[in-house]
Amino acid sequence: MTTETPRWFKSSYSGNGGQCIEWAPEHAAATGEFMVRDSKDPHGPLLTFESSAWSSFVSAVQRDEFGAI
Repeated sequence: MTTETPRWFKSSYSGNGGQCIEWAPEHAAATGEFMVRDSKDPHGPLLTFESSAWSSFVSAVQRDEFGAI
């Protein structure tokens, strides 16, 4: 991971319902690591995915493999 503070952006798919995630696209482009966090808790934990794992996760979401919460 780089020593720079990443710039976080809210997902364009997030609504105003409070269930939002943020990601750091510049970090992903520079390192291949996809970092995501809960927008309600910006100082809380974050998840880091390798590029292939993130692609697999996004594809599974698009196929609705996880169902409704």
